[in-house]
Amino acid sequence: MRFEIVCFDCDSTLSAIEGIDELANRAGCGAAMAALTNAAMNGEVSLESIYGQRLNLIRPDKDAIDWVAELYIARMVQGVPETFQQLQKQGTQIHIISGGLKQAILPLAALLNIDEQQVHAVDVLFDDKGDYAGFNQQSPLARNGGKTEICLQLNPDKLTMAMIGDGHTDMEAKKAGAFCIGFGGVVARKIVQEQADVFTREPDLQAVLAYLV
Repeated sequence: MRFEIVCFDCDSTLSAIEGIDELANRAGCGAAMAALTNAAMNGEVSLESIYGQRLNLIRPDKDAIDWVAELYIARMVQGVPETFQQLQKQGTQIHIISGGLKQAILPLAALLNIDEQQVHAVDVLFDDKGDYAGFNQQSPLARNGGKTEICLQLNPDKLTMAMIGDGHTDMEAKKAGAFCIGFGGVVARKIVQEQADVFTREPDLQAVLAYLV
């Protein structure tokens, strides 16, 4: 069916990277970080229990955020521009909903003609020198159930809505009435295969168009 609102996760969905893990590798604490990220995406630990912990380990400054923003674009998943163009052509309202860092995702969104207002992610804070000064701890996206909250906020009129992503937190959008498409083109998670309304392992994101147009 055709959906009026379509929401995409970013990491391992629009881009083949997990931004927080790449930042951790750059900061020299990659192995510990990847294990925490995987545990959260597989639903083994709550997102809020590790979110601040991960960022305090990395302490990403402005230069690090600019670096990972470029990496998001360089590692864009196959078929992303075509998928967005097709949905935009038919007048679909598109949003990016991510537990990642907003400033790192905005350049990729701009490349896809997605307005900043349509990007929902966690703001990272900097001091006057551009050094890490924390993150928006009030953001729903730094905790489990946050994507459900954002989907409900975006859809007061109960329009038809779909959510596409690779992680357990993406599937939580079902509670907001979203049709959930599991994208396993980068990482195929067992819990997502079990919870998604439909699941694709195709490496090209255009595979989801079969369910959206």
